[in-house]
Amino acid sequence: MQSEIFHLFDRAVEGDKEALEGLILSVQDMIYNLSLRMLGMPCDAEDATQEIIIKVITQLSAFRKESAFSTWVYRIAANYLINYKKSMFAQHQLSFEFYGQDIDNGFIHNTNQLTQNVDENLLAEELKQSCTNVMLQCLDPESRLIYVLGVMFKVDSKICGEILEISPEAYRQRLSRIRKQVGEFLSEYCGLSQTGKCNCKKRVGYAIHTSRLDPQNLEYSNMSRADENTILNFTQAMEEMDQMSFVFAQLPKYRSPDVIHKFIKNLLDTYAMRVITGNAGEEITV
Repeated sequence: MQSEIFHLFDRAVEGDKEALEGLILSVQDMIYNLSLRMLGMPCDAEDATQEIIIKVITQLSAFRKESAFSTWVYRIAANYLINYKKSMFAQHQLSFEFYGQDIDNGFIHNTNQLTQNVDENLLAEELKQSCTNVMLQCLDPESRLIYVLGVMFKVDSKICGEILEISPEAYRQRLSRIRKQVGEFLSEYCGLSQTGKCNCKKRVGYAIHTSRLDPQNLEYSNMSRADENTILNFTQAMEEMDQMSFVFAQLPKYRSPDVIHKFIKNLLDTYAMRVITGNAGEEITV
């Protein structure tokens, strides 16, 4: 696979527009899923994905094939997302303490008026996907990145160390501490862990009442799910997940929305030839 990616890369920097499109399409889902887990909201993830794609294209000439292309893209995406300030949760920081208190106090009996006659199991599944992404926002951005890469994307510690510019040993130590922190919260609060006090179905009414869940707009349920290998082909499995990590490790991976694909095609029609004929180092303002 890597040889095919390098071949696409070579053709792209020589001016082949179709190769450039193929190269970017090969990593769009990876970028979108990382953005979604890091930012917590599909709308924020879409915006960030577009901006990261522009960065990848404009910096393409800097890739020297000294690592996998996906590692290089991860590094660009990770650096961008750690410092991303425009998302809702960057402006309204969460904590495990606040989230725990919200769970303790947040139960309302489900009624047909609240659920709008939408199946409660479907609403509970939507809430689970939303809640787990939001829960990640209780971690600081760098800890969140370490957890997402290690637990959800199963990236090898050596590669994670390269992305974060720390040693693999330092990465594993930090991941272990973060997993312990998340695991303790899940054990106390998340019903998916079999020990927590929360239950997705019981929280549906409260989530609708507080406008966290809209029965008429189920974002996660309407997303197209990607084959697991779509993401894992970019990574190398290394560490066995601890008991509580399965709550996150088993979350689905999604295909990036059609709007991202349309954005890529429009972007290439507008900028591609200028980028690949000598101006790849210039930044493009979004």
